[in-house]
Amino acid sequence: MFDTKVALIVRDDLAVWQKLNVVAFLATGVAAAMPDAIGEPYEDGSGQRYGRMLGQPMLVFAADLPGLQNAHRQALLRELKIVPYVHAMFSTGHDAANREVFRAQDAANLDFVGLALHGPKKAVDKAVKGLALHG
Repeated sequence: MFDTKVALIVRDDLAVWQKLNVVAFLATGVAAAMPDAIGEPYEDGSGQRYGRMLGQPMLVFAADLPGLQNAHRQALLRELKIVPYVHAMFSTGHDAANREVFRAQDAANLDFVGLALHGPKKAVDKAVKGLALHG
């Protein structure tokens, strides 16, 4: 059905509100990276129009920090589109500050709380190999 796949990976030791926050932000990053994958507006039986969504399923996985870091390494090797979220971003109040704290991270040891990956199915599958679907 789809040649590509979207995987959202969220750190398993976060509070529920943090997990939901991370997944929401990652999903917007995927949509921004793939504007042509956005479907048509929804319309109910009375003709009321609603917003559009990504036309492709997104699978949500859980991982610990080493699992996220490994998925990141695999995604880089496979040249997937990557949307990152690091722990320091919880302490910021706006987008520019998010980019600042991300840039300040040690690139070899990023403190991920979430990642979104998009690319060919097999490549995404290899990047998330060993991770469980979030339960």
